[in-house]
Amino acid sequence: MSKQVILGAHFPGVNNHAVWSDPRSGSQIDFASFAHLARAAEAGKFDFIFLAEGLALREQRGQIHDLDVVGRPHTLAILSALAAVTDHLGLVGTNQATYNEPYDLARQYATLDHLSGGRAGWNVVTSPDAFTGRNFRRGGYLNPKDRYVRAAEFVQVARELWESWPPGAIAADKNAARFLAGNAGDGPGSFGYEGANINISGNFNVPRSAQVHPVILQAGDSDGGREFAASSADGIFTRHSSYEAGREFYANAKSRLARYGRSPDSLKVLPGSTFVLGDTPAEAVEYARYVRRQQVSPQTAILLLEQLWNADLSSFDAEGPLPDFDPVPQARSIIAGRARMYDDPVATARKWRAIAEEKKLSIRDLIIEVTGRQNLIGTPAAVAEEMIRYVHDDVCDGFILVPHLIPSGLDSFVEKVVPRLQERGVLRADYSPGATLRENMGLAPARPAAAWEAARKEAASA
Repeated sequence: MSKQVILGAHFPGVNNHAVWSDPRSGSQIDFASFAHLARAAEAGKFDFIFLAEGLALREQRGQIHDLDVVGRPHTLAILSALAAVTDHLGLVGTNQATYNEPYDLARQYATLDHLSGGRAGWNVVTSPDAFTGRNFRRGGYLNPKDRYVRAAEFVQVARELWESWPPGAIAADKNAARFLAGNAGDGPGSFGYEGANINISGNFNVPRSAQVHPVILQAGDSDGGREFAASSADGIFTRHSSYEAGREFYANAKSRLARYGRSPDSLKVLPGSTFVLGDTPAEAVEYARYVRRQQVSPQTAILLLEQLWNADLSSFDAEGPLPDFDPVPQARSIIAGRARMYDDPVATARKWRAIAEEKKLSIRDLIIEVTGRQNLIGTPAAVAEEMIRYVHDDVCDGFILVPHLIPSGLDSFVEKVVPRLQERGVLRADYSPGATLRENMGLAPARPAAAWEAARKEAASA
């Protein structure tokens, strides 16, 4: 059997990738938009729909980043509603391990897993950002280097909570419930955890769900993020979507698994990818160029450049040349609510300057060049073949597709590319009855929480 292509559909939400100016663009917060994308993904036999999260309105130069302000409804509320209008599609939400509490978040995901019949997934993200933290009681308390320490503890506690009820201990009637409560030692859901960041005990109040552990994804490409994924996650959402960068990332991420007692197929590598289809290659390329220029307006180009330069560049012309001075990374960041994207801003700026000089690019054209996300461009047949090549060449295990139009942006992919993937035998023709998200993604049954913890301790001691 050919290696299967895992497919996720990302609802882009707050960013400049959605082309809001297109007349076909709809609401980013109306439930009808979420339902449309989810139903399209399910019609295409996708594995899951993926929602991002934002806990604060982002700022730049001390002002609200007005290109972002469309609202950010709560992820789990949306996914719970989508559970009622879909039957097989996985429901993956992004939630912070920094500004949430394990008991509450584990309870919400266990509930979603029950409501959906085993289709829940959690994309774990972290934040050292005091700006976001001001919205919370413990604002700014976490040292950046400790964010993955807390995240690992958080996920470990969640897993212990999810399996704290014994197998089969879901009471079918009130008499069974009374018997269970009186014959389970410390009672169903008994738990206790003491760590560097988390110290809780009690009784979890949601019985085991179909997956026991909802699928855990992690979004982050740093060394710490990759190690966290290897030690704690079932999948990793990466921005490395080009062939060579993807192969390098894939090999690096998979190479970390053995030290945690895991096999290579236990962690799925899933790049965020956009796509542009055309009846001919030339038509696809031309439309991709049009889309990118819609996504990167002159105002957006300057704002994105500022995020690297860490300086006010509002006086610069987006159709003119780059600044003749280097970034100032040591200064206080001018962006708030968004992580810095570049480990070495000065080196990155010099690389960008060389590209701009070689190709004679303006600021706007350079930003389009270096931040481009359309890595799947061509006829439907060509895009299908490219996706198959990526998966079979170990560049990735699948794709999280980011349409540039909401809510209808996935429709053409489902209509024109999905049948070709199915014909090649790399995408299911239909869902298996009763299959969980874990099963649809080709993941093994949930590894016991104690095994995760023991593997991390052994790796740390080694």
